[in-house]
Amino acid sequence: QVQLVESGGGLVQPGESLRLSCAASGSILRINAMGWYRQAPGKQRELVAIITSGGNTNYADSVKGRFTISRDNAKNTMYLQMNSLKPEDTAVYYCWASEFNSWGQGTQVTVSS
Repeated sequence: QVQLVESGGGLVQPGESLRLSCAASGSILRINAMGWYRQAPGKQRELVAIITSGGNTNYADSVKGRFTISRDNAKNTMYLQMNSLKPEDTAVYYCWASEFNSWGQGTQVTVSS
């Protein structure tokens, strides 16, 4: 089973940017799909973005045009570039991989003035 570790969360002001990283314990080359989910207090976990091994991407409507998901197979790492952050983006962000349905421990993103 692949282990996933997120990093890059923090406290930022509205309009600022963050880049999240998800480091895998092994090769991600053959992992069919990887993605980012988030869960805000009192809400269900929701899909933010997903990327396939072929590089196809899909985004939640709420983040389209602001977030970009990518993966670097050579570094066994997936990223989420988040621009123009809004207070409603505040949540714990989780990394997911289709391999064994693996999840990371989450990283907190807080957008507040």
